Amino acid sequence: MILPALEIGDKKVAVPIIQGGMGIGVSRSSLAAAVANAGGAGIISGVQIGFQEPDFITNTREANIRALRREIQAARSEAKKGIIGVNILTAMTHYPELVRTAAEEGADLIICGAGLPVDLPKLTEGYNTKNVPVVSSGKAAFVISKMWDRHYNVIPDAVIVEGPLAGGHLGFSEAELGSDPLPSLFEIVRDVISALKPFEEKYNRKVPVIAAGGIFTGEDIVRHIKNGASGVQMATRFVATHECDADIKFKQAYVNAKKEDIKIVKSPVGMPGRAINNTFIKKTESGRVKSERCYNCLKPCSPGTTPYCISDALINAVKGNVDEGLIFTGENAYRVNHICSVSELMQELVTEALEI
Repeated sequence: MILPALEIGDKKVAVPIIQGGMGIGVSRSSLAAAVANAGGAGIISGVQIGFQEPDFITNTREANIRALRREIQAARSEAKKGIIGVNILTAMTHYPELVRTAAEEGADLIICGAGLPVDLPKLTEGYNTKNVPVVSSGKAAFVISKMWDRHYNVIPDAVIVEGPLAGGHLGFSEAELGSDPLPSLFEIVRDVISALKPFEEKYNRKVPVIAAGGIFTGEDIVRHIKNGASGVQMATRFVATHECDADIKFKQAYVNAKKEDIKIVKSPVGMPGRAINNTFIKKTESGRVKSERCYNCLKPCSPGTTPYCISDALINAVKGNVDEGLIFTGENAYRVNHICSVSELMQELVTEALEI
């Protein structure tokens, strides 16, 4: 199958693959630009992106805004004609400021998950950036579309549907993630497509639905497109690339991971996620891991009672202190067996799709 281009408004992604945003610092300008140059949509994660700034601890907000501007500009410089987007968690304390910054810097897409981004259209008004919420159900897609329609007279430019096999913060309960079988991404995608139909009819335009979570091969991409998706989002496979912005030890943790190493973990805000088992996770299972500071990064977080500081844990991991860090990953990380370039990975996926 020749993979069709993914069109999000006037933004055209030649290869219908959106590289998932991975924080803290795993997907910055190097990875995003490489993906964009290879025909996909390169995504910078805005989560605590200023962690390397000298004033990050004392002036976290400004450090993050400054770093986000620089990373978008760097990615745009390296991939002048490619699609560059930013992933910003709705649960972040400085979510509005980061969204505005991304829009001001000309981000093609702003992707928001970890909650419903009810005010995203207001924050991007006047800019030619596309608003892309992340959902895990048809109900969530309907609710966000209805709210945007009612309050802003717009609907999503595209919707990413994240299934239960993804990493990071998942929109499923622990019970759902422990069920057998797991909720089906194929069924959820179809539910989302159905939920969006009334809004597509009202606005007389298609809302591309993008499947995410557990997608690993070109064959997977073809199956989801045949199921009705307009494209896919992939994150795990892009970690094991030369251009990924994480330390080589972080990438090697993916290569070395076995199936039994992938675990469901709880984030400090109660959302379940998926990560590679290590010393740090074992410590969290034994009790609270105290932190010396609070970055005030997540709205629901309570520093006095939080089981661990997610910022410290993710920063340790991306810098290569993988034993004492949180290594978020999708379910299929154990299938990664080597590190390659982004262009090689993209070509592999396209070739596999052609063979179907």
